[in-house]
Amino acid sequence: PQWGGDSSEVQDELIGVQHLQGTHRAFAAVLSDGSVVTWGDRQSGGDSSQVKDQLARVQQIQATNHAFAAILQDGSVIAWGDREAGGDS
Repeated sequence: PQWGGDSSEVQDELIGVQHLQGTHRAFAAVLSDGSVVTWGDRQSGGDSSQVKDQLARVQQIQATNHAFAAILQDGSVIAWGDREAGGDS
C-alpha cells in the first residue's frame, strides 16, 4: 500500500481519469478537468500537495523512477517528487 498499491484514500477523487502515469512507488492521474490526483510513496511523487495549486489545466504527465513532471496547457512544466530524480522544477 505505501508504494502506490492502495488508492483507497483518493478513490472518491478518481472520477473522469484521462491519463495515468506511475513512478516506481506512486501514481498520478490526470482528470478530465485537468487537475491531478496522486497517491503512493510521498518521496516518489505520491504527495503533490506542495504543487497542487499549480496543477491545473494539465495536458500530460511523464515520470522517472521517483518523480513526476506535468505539462500544462500553456506549455509550462511543474515537477514534484524526489529532487534527485527530477522532482524539482
